[in-house]
Amino acid sequence: MSGTSGAPDALDLAALLSSRVCHDLINPVGAIVNGLEVMDSSNKAEDKEFALDLIRKSAVSTSARLQFCRIAYGAAGSAGTQIDLGDAQKVARGHLEDGKTRLTWNLPHMLLAKNRVKLLLNMLVIAQQAIPRGGELVIDPIGEGDTMGFRIRAVGANAREPHSIADQLNLENAASITAHAVQPYYTALLAQACGFKVGLTKEEDAVVVATS
Repeated sequence: MSGTSGAPDALDLAALLSSRVCHDLINPVGAIVNGLEVMDSSNKAEDKEFALDLIRKSAVSTSARLQFCRIAYGAAGSAGTQIDLGDAQKVARGHLEDGKTRLTWNLPHMLLAKNRVKLLLNMLVIAQQAIPRGGELVIDPIGEGDTMGFRIRAVGANAREPHSIADQLNLENAASITAHAVQPYYTALLAQACGFKVGLTKEEDAVVVATS
């Protein structure tokens, strides 16, 4: 049941985030299953090599996504209140960098409050959606030290604001949140917890996702 403001309660939010994570993992895990089925059904060497390659790539992708989700959505490092930005960079590169998209990481190597690191990773997810054909995600700090915010510039061909993302980042629209829209809503909640708001601006060849 939702709260009196129409926002998802704790149980609803947990369920929606779980659905989002499962959605992100279905494709690479399904590819592993498909690869195993090919190996079981064919004795051809070329089929087995294709299947092994598919399994290897999908296993790496699944591991990278799980490591990213563990920090971005989960209770990673729950024994403490801070996360190393070096660890955040590692999981971000593992999950988001590929043949189409690269990261330029201009943040200092330091410990930062857990919610700020989670906010950063969730902002990166939004920024990646702004460059569907790939490109570059340039991550810069806003301010310094424990009060640091973030500016992510998504540069690429056909850079555009992801559909309805501005509405989904508005906490006043919480009553309409679905499993598809929960990630930007969660980003807005993290921003609020850190004393920020997250906004998007369109430039000629880029979309900027930044705290304010």
